[in-house]
Amino acid sequence: MPDADGDTGLSRSTMIRRILVLGALTALGPLTIDLYLPAFPDIAGDLSATEAQVQLTLTGTLLGFAIGQLILGPWSDAVGRRRPLIAATLIHVVASLLCAVAPTIEVLGVFRVLQGMAAAAGAVVSMAVVRDLYTGLPAIRLLSRLMLVTGVAPVLAPTLGGQVLQFTDWRGVFWVLAALGLGLVAVVIFGLHETLPEDRRRSGGVAATLRTYGSILRERTFVGLMLTGGLMMAALFGYIAGSSFVFQDVFGLSEQAYGIVFGVNSLGLIIATQLNARLVRRVRPQWILSGALVVASVAAALMVAFAATGALGIYGIAVPLFVILTTVGFTMPNIPVLALAGHSRSAGTAAALLGAMNFVVGAVSAPLVGAFGTGSAVPMAGVILAMSVLAVAAMFLVARPKHISGLEPDPPITGETPPPAVVETHVPEPAATGRRRALARLAPGRAHRPAAHDSVPGAARPATMGGRRERRQRSRS
Repeated sequence: MPDADGDTGLSRSTMIRRILVLGALTALGPLTIDLYLPAFPDIAGDLSATEAQVQLTLTGTLLGFAIGQLILGPWSDAVGRRRPLIAATLIHVVASLLCAVAPTIEVLGVFRVLQGMAAAAGAVVSMAVVRDLYTGLPAIRLLSRLMLVTGVAPVLAPTLGGQVLQFTDWRGVFWVLAALGLGLVAVVIFGLHETLPEDRRRSGGVAATLRTYGSILRERTFVGLMLTGGLMMAALFGYIAGSSFVFQDVFGLSEQAYGIVFGVNSLGLIIATQLNARLVRRVRPQWILSGALVVASVAAALMVAFAATGALGIYGIAVPLFVILTTVGFTMPNIPVLALAGHSRSAGTAAALLGAMNFVVGAVSAPLVGAFGTGSAVPMAGVILAMSVLAVAAMFLVARPKHISGLEPDPPITGETPPPAVVETHVPEPAATGRRRALARLAPGRAHRPAAHDSVPGAARPATMGGRRERRQRSRS
């Protein structure tokens, strides 16, 4: 396996293949969660269920997604990445088929929990695979590419679900998810080799897993980054939960116009993830993350002020939201790399904690927006502001950017090639200088005084343009 920190010779085709394979696995979660959203009215009518009961099936999926990560992460640390991934994806296929034939809303809710647990494998194992192969800046660059999939999939999933419903009913959506699961099993079998060698696997059963969780949660930096990521995800969930009511009910946008606003905000997130892959070459990721959190808090504070006063109308809400969603694009790739940097032997377990925290803390913000009402933009803006400020506090008071080490930016590129530090080059010198040095070596007790053009005593002077210019000047004089 190539060196994790120095894998700069990776071919472009290999990188693209890994991005496609891991991206497909990562996309399974968002598709499982969001693909059936347009079918809510049909599900309610066919199963004689209320809207609240149908929405509970989504809550159950999110709950299963969080629990599944906590189970599958440690399992992948113990037996490798491929077996849990294949097994969980096959379970996802079975759960999708059972959802397709569910006779009641209660049965559908149970199978959606199972489906969410199985879909979690793609998210947690993909992150662990990245940690197996890379650390530092290469890992951030790969995760930034994967965030492109994470950003696009939730946006496209409801649209794809609507297209599926033109050809079939709501049950057909789950048949499609089953087919996607089967396709991903083939992708894993033929396109993903095992990335965790046996000598790096952990064993010991449930007790060892709990001890690993405990040791990870005792690390202040990890906990701070985990809280930061979860709180920023909570801000994102607050936007998702409240934006449709704000833009459609408060500002009177149509469904199509709201879709455009949602897509533009998602575009900002996607652009930021790709820009982050370049920015980390010059700036340490912890400072990129810290700056993004501060900008998000300022934008959220402005949005609360505009929402409370009505200033700038819809633009007072839409523009700050775009800024906030863009900052999320700088947090999503950097947090997992910084948090997993010191967990090569427990990457799956640590990734599971990160993912579970994102969905547990994130799911809290959606009910908060509804609890304070949806008759104005103030509740949504207030929840986003609160979560952003708490994320800043978690980053600076718990994680402490100055104490996060191990990820350095690339050295600046200049027009000069630095001389090799270990290569000695013989440079002819004037005869007089050579005689003086020889006498100095022979004279007992006489300290050696280096010539003006000598380098530090004991280090060989490399042949550089500056050295040649000095010799030419001496020869002319």
